[in-house]
Amino acid sequence: MHTKIFDLGTQSVKIETGLIAKQANASATVDIDGTVILATIVASSEPNDRDFFPLTVNYNEKTYAAGKIPGGFFKREGRPTEKETLISRLIDRPLRPLFASTYNQEVQIILTLVSLNPEIDPEIPALIAASTVVKLAGLPFNGTLGAVKVGFDNDQYILNPTSTQLATSKLDLTVAGTSNAVLMVESEADQLTEKQMLDAVNFGHDNMQIIIKAIDELIAEVGISQQEAKEPEDNSDLYNLIKSSYGEKISSVYQIIEKQERYEKLSLLKDEVIKNELNEEEDNSEMISKVFDNLKKDIVRERILSGEKRIDGRDSTTVRPISVQTGVLPRTHGSALFTRGETQALVVTTLGTNKDAQIIDSLSGRIEDSFIFHYNFPPYSVGEIGMIGSPKRREIGHGKLARRGVQAVMPTQEDFPYTVRVVSEITESNGSSSMASVCGSSLSMMDAGVPLKAPVAGIAMGLVKEGDRHVVLTDILGDEDHLGDMDFKVAGTATGINALQMDIKIDGITSDIMETALNQAREARLHILDEMNKELSTAREDVSEFAPRYTHMKVDQSKIAEVIGKGGAVIKSIVEQTGAVIDINDDGVIKIAASDQSKSDHAKSIIEEITAGPQVDKIYEGKVAKIMDFGAFVAITPNKDGLVHISQISEERVKDVKDVLSEGDVVKVKVLEVDKQGRVKLTMKGVDQNT
Repeated sequence: MHTKIFDLGTQSVKIETGLIAKQANASATVDIDGTVILATIVASSEPNDRDFFPLTVNYNEKTYAAGKIPGGFFKREGRPTEKETLISRLIDRPLRPLFASTYNQEVQIILTLVSLNPEIDPEIPALIAASTVVKLAGLPFNGTLGAVKVGFDNDQYILNPTSTQLATSKLDLTVAGTSNAVLMVESEADQLTEKQMLDAVNFGHDNMQIIIKAIDELIAEVGISQQEAKEPEDNSDLYNLIKSSYGEKISSVYQIIEKQERYEKLSLLKDEVIKNELNEEEDNSEMISKVFDNLKKDIVRERILSGEKRIDGRDSTTVRPISVQTGVLPRTHGSALFTRGETQALVVTTLGTNKDAQIIDSLSGRIEDSFIFHYNFPPYSVGEIGMIGSPKRREIGHGKLARRGVQAVMPTQEDFPYTVRVVSEITESNGSSSMASVCGSSLSMMDAGVPLKAPVAGIAMGLVKEGDRHVVLTDILGDEDHLGDMDFKVAGTATGINALQMDIKIDGITSDIMETALNQAREARLHILDEMNKELSTAREDVSEFAPRYTHMKVDQSKIAEVIGKGGAVIKSIVEQTGAVIDINDDGVIKIAASDQSKSDHAKSIIEEITAGPQVDKIYEGKVAKIMDFGAFVAITPNKDGLVHISQISEERVKDVKDVLSEGDVVKVKVLEVDKQGRVKLTMKGVDQNT
């Protein structure tokens, strides 16, 4: 067994291997102040013939880690939660580019949360654990991965902030990288400047070096030797042949602006190359396909580096044409259609009450989330046929990123007591659909009357780098994302950044390049905001006529029990009578919501009658609740009945109450008296039953 212990800021980190899960290729535990991750890795010994690296990262949380038993009938953990999916993606992103490009054996990394300190986010120990087991397995891996979280409060950066510190922090940033490069950034911020964000990334990279050093020392102590990466096949002769024969044709196809037409022409050209260059004896069709793809990539990259126009004719800093429409769906609460080039998002906002808030049972406790963001990516958006079902990892991740982009400008529950659900339907996609969702969600919510602090726009940046030459690209296409070296997404207001996500595929991205990308992104963001503001720059003054409308009232805290009633009977009765949704706070504030104002007013008047109590000489309309020999009990409010004595039913003598009244009859009565015990005497005499 081997152990490494070191301090990371104010926290203690312990990495241990050789005790648990010894039949895996490698295993380790990482403990940061009581939050413990068990990590395992298994790599197939057989190479596969797929043209991608089959890496799977699964992060899962056990409820026993927090001393809890799962809910539900089966009392065991079920399908991955959204948080587990997001952390799995977070770990996959910086690991994948570090594996040797020629390594394609199947690898599975499983990270299990086995102990939880609620103050320590499992993200960082999970990232450290994943890096450790990859190195312990001796796989061909270029460098050692470290990761930290960064907060920002009182103009000070915080290393690995606790949950308590994050609650007041203006920044929640996770950064991962090697000793000489940042590979991944995921963050949510409250309108921080470009410099503050860049300094946070650099602060994180500087402070992760102790983690990288500790892992390297542990590997040396264990005595692990790393596998040599397989040398790539030498296809230079075939590459040069295809380039000389078809290079100009490929280059001309990449001047076709329309994506589907371009893809169709490339597919036909590829088939032509394979047909003409195929050696049937060697069956080299797969090799030809790979060489063709490499040549495509090189041609596009060289054109960009040489200063030529991009695929769609733009220069490196121009944003694609933007079209904005709001209120496109007549019966929804808010809607927007945001189009940027060949990327389009139809974004819809729905307003609900507190009862509609999403309840999340996390290991740290139950959370009621009043802001819900869903992102859908149907196959038709890229002209394909595909399965429709539960959201995939990518959809969950993009939805979370888009939500982060607008979270900082959302109003408080005190200012806007609605549950807000935003759904982004990607109807066309050619790059940066998550950032289109940010723009569309800002417009859609303002169309719904949500008082955002400021409009928000998002932009995706790219990078092409060869040696000392590099070009930062604004508003990248899908092809530029695939063929480039960086995917850099920034969302924010005119004031600052709300969300930053960065994935880098190569070493050597300097702080200067990141600064250029951030500044270029700011110019693009301001341009997009200008285009959006032409359509809608602030929230509409009122919510949709189809949305619920809130009425507020306050009652004495001593009266709350009367409004609720035994077992909730009174409040249920009011809801049934009026159709309103009623939420009662412990401080006596009552929020009444209904799509029709008259329903809210009706509910409010009933509550006012309950809290005021029966008023002598006041006329009430109530339902006959019970017939007795001596009279009838009438419910004048949901929590109060009164007695109409047989002598008070009519001016004429009544022999039998049942001759005049039946249970369920609605009658008008006047209060004669309320005695010291709270009993109410009623009369129907002199009360017009017809008005």
